[in-house]
Amino acid sequence: MFFSKYMKNIKRRSDESFSIKKMTFSPSQMFKGTFNVIRKTISGINNIITIGTGLILLLVITLFIGVFSALSDDSSAENGTLYDSSEVLEHTELIEKYAKEYDIADYVPLIQAVMMQESGGKGSDPMQSSECPYNKKYPNTPEGIKDIEYSIDCGVHYLSDCMKRAGVNNVSDMKNISLALQGYNFGNGYIEWAIEHFNGYTRTNAKVFSDEMKSKLQVEVYGDPDYVEHVLRCYHLGNGDIVSIAKSQVGNVGGRKYWEWYGFDQHVEWCAIFVSWSANESGDLNVIIPKFSRVEDGIAWFKNKGKWQTGNYIPKSGDLIFFDWNQDNDPDHVGIVEKIDDNYIYTVEGNSNDECRENIYLKTTNVFYGFGINI
Repeated sequence: MFFSKYMKNIKRRSDESFSIKKMTFSPSQMFKGTFNVIRKTISGINNIITIGTGLILLLVITLFIGVFSALSDDSSAENGTLYDSSEVLEHTELIEKYAKEYDIADYVPLIQAVMMQESGGKGSDPMQSSECPYNKKYPNTPEGIKDIEYSIDCGVHYLSDCMKRAGVNNVSDMKNISLALQGYNFGNGYIEWAIEHFNGYTRTNAKVFSDEMKSKLQVEVYGDPDYVEHVLRCYHLGNGDIVSIAKSQVGNVGGRKYWEWYGFDQHVEWCAIFVSWSANESGDLNVIIPKFSRVEDGIAWFKNKGKWQTGNYIPKSGDLIFFDWNQDNDPDHVGIVEKIDDNYIYTVEGNSNDECRENIYLKTTNVFYGFGINI
C-alpha cells in the first residue's frame, strides 16, 4: 500500500515488489536498449554474407514484436488458485467487523485477498495501512502501526473509500474493483487520474502512473503496478451467482486463464472449461455443475443426475445451454443462460469465436441440443 505523496525512500516488503524494483524500466529505456541490440545484431549479421538480407529483416521484426508485445500487455487481471493463509483467516472476525462498519460487508473475501498480498496476515500491521490518512495514532511510515486491529480498521476504511471513488457496484464488478485496488496501492489520487485519462484501470496505465510518480518524487519504486493481478490471484467470488461471474469475464480473448486453471498447458476448445471455471468461482462446482472439458461429459452428468431437459423446456437464469450447430445429434458447444424474455434466450459463452461473449438466440432456433438444469 502506497499512501505518502512525498516519500523519498520507499521499501516494499513482498518478493514481487523487489522484482519490480530490479526490473522497472521506462519505455524510452526499453526502446533504447532494443535499438542497441538490433544495431549490434545487424552489425554481426552483416559479417555473414551468405545468410542474406531476408534473415536480417526477419530478426529485426521478431525483436520488435517482442518489445511491443511486452509494452502493450494489458490483459485482464486474473483470478487464480492461491488461497488465504491461516494467519489471514485468523483475522476474519475483525475484517468482518470493520467491513460492516464501513459498508463493504459483502467484500470480506476481497479484503482478505488484499491482506494476503500486503502481509500474508503477519505482523502488527497486516493491512500495511501505516501510511493511510486514517492512521492518526502511529507514525505514517512503513510498519508504523503496532496494533493489528487498528491496522485493519484503517485499511478497511481506506479500501472502502477507494471502492466508493471507483464506483464499485457489486462483488463481480471486476473493472471497478481493479481500479479501487490499484488506488489502495498507489493512493486514491490514482483513481481520479485513471478515470480522467483512461476511463478506468488498465495494467498499462498503472505502469505509466508509477513511472510518472517515480520521476516526480525522484524515487526508484512507487507502489506495485501489478498490484491488481497479485491481489486477484487470491480472490474468489464464491457468491453462488454463476451468471454475474460469467458476465464479469466478457471480453476475454483466448481463454488462457480458464484452460490453464483446468490443467491444460496449451490452447484447447474451452467453452465447457469456461462453464466449469465460472462454477468454481461461484462455489457451484461439482455441486450443481460438474467440472468438464468435453461437452458430451457435461451432458452425461446432467442426464445421470436427472437434471437434463430438451424439447419445449423454458430455461432459467443459470441453466447450461448445449448447442448442436449442424443438427447432426453431435453436440458442439455449451454456454450459460443469462436470462430469457418472450422471444429470446440471452447467454454468456466462453470460446465464442475464441472469446467470452454475450449472445442472443431466438427461442425458436433449432440449434439447441438441450439444457442442464441449475438446481
